[in-house]
Amino acid sequence: MYDPWVTTAEKLIEAAQDLLWERGYVGTSPKAIQRRSGAGQGSMYHHFDGKPDLARTAIRRSAEQMRATAEADLGGEGGALERVRAYLLRERSVLRGCRLGGLAQDPDIVADPELRRPLEETFDWLRGRLAEVLEEGRASGELAPALDARGTAAAIVAVVQGGYVLARSAADPAPFGQAVEGLLALLRTLSTAPGGARP
Repeated sequence: MYDPWVTTAEKLIEAAQDLLWERGYVGTSPKAIQRRSGAGQGSMYHHFDGKPDLARTAIRRSAEQMRATAEADLGGEGGALERVRAYLLRERSVLRGCRLGGLAQDPDIVADPELRRPLEETFDWLRGRLAEVLEEGRASGELAPALDARGTAAAIVAVVQGGYVLARSAADPAPFGQAVEGLLALLRTLSTAPGGARP
């Protein structure tokens, strides 16, 4: 249930975020958004120019939230491997999939540059931010000098996104956990600590 202080526009955005995650663009009808948010048709069209405008806003909001959540781990305390580990092991709704990664598989969103742009920008940012953290680890001597920070960052993002797909296809979160544990084992081989640090 919504907090009574949450504005109608916020309720509409949150409802659209959830419905896009659950049903994709085509399945997120204005009626479904209104029903989920408790807002009337007039309120929706007062705040937004229709479904495409609301969907753009909702996708941008989801992208901002994903960045903030990732930054909380990657910008936290500890060495590079510890921060990457925190990012990989944080609690996720694995069987629901990635809020943005799922949208990247939606043909209607991918076909619309305005809807797709926040996805592209966010995944670019995430790869870049992970590369920065890994480069810090390389520069400090925590990670091997031969580390390819950008390539490793891209692999981390790919494993997380692929882990969601494996888990959802099996209706079981275990494949996601296996993918992450396998990645952490590989990352330990990049550590310069004796025996590899435990990321």
